[in-house]
Amino acid sequence: ISLGEAFFSIYFGLKGESLTLFGFGMDSFIEILSGIGVAHMILRITSNPETNRDAFEKTALRITGLSFYLLVAGLVATVTYNLYLGHKPETTISGIMISLASMILMIALVWGKTRTGKKLQSKAILSDAECTRVCIYMSLILLVSSGIYELTRMPFIDELGTFALAWLSFREGRECFKKAKHEIHCSCGHD
Repeated sequence: ISLGEAFFSIYFGLKGESLTLFGFGMDSFIEILSGIGVAHMILRITSNPETNRDAFEKTALRITGLSFYLLVAGLVATVTYNLYLGHKPETTISGIMISLASMILMIALVWGKTRTGKKLQSKAILSDAECTRVCIYMSLILLVSSGIYELTRMPFIDELGTFALAWLSFREGRECFKKAKHEIHCSCGHD
């Protein structure tokens, strides 16, 4: 599902010239990358709940954090360029549709992860559910900026939405590096 969301967001972001939608799609690709590290962590915790993060998880966190930082740099540079040119998206209807679908799916995913995390008493899964909430906030930013632009054609609203996505992506990248640097014991029922 995330791969489809990423692909369609990037495609329609480029086609409609909406930087917020494009940035949302790139963030989705990074979240897919992050999912590899989360899957490895869950397998590790399942087999031995008392173990700490291994080298693979720390490397995955650093790569994900760097990817978020590169995304932020690209988005900020492109926003600056678009502001200089006075660029406006052709349409943001795709952003509205994708953000609504994403919000519904992410809310269901947070509910499922929270329910599973509580049932298994897994702080790692509950923590991952909290990370998924950030995806809901990003979907909301996409919905609001796309909706306002489509209704009003207000200049710079796409850039404001992109700045908000860049800020959340920066925070996600910083969190990845903190988790890689500091040993946080994430295990089922233990901390």
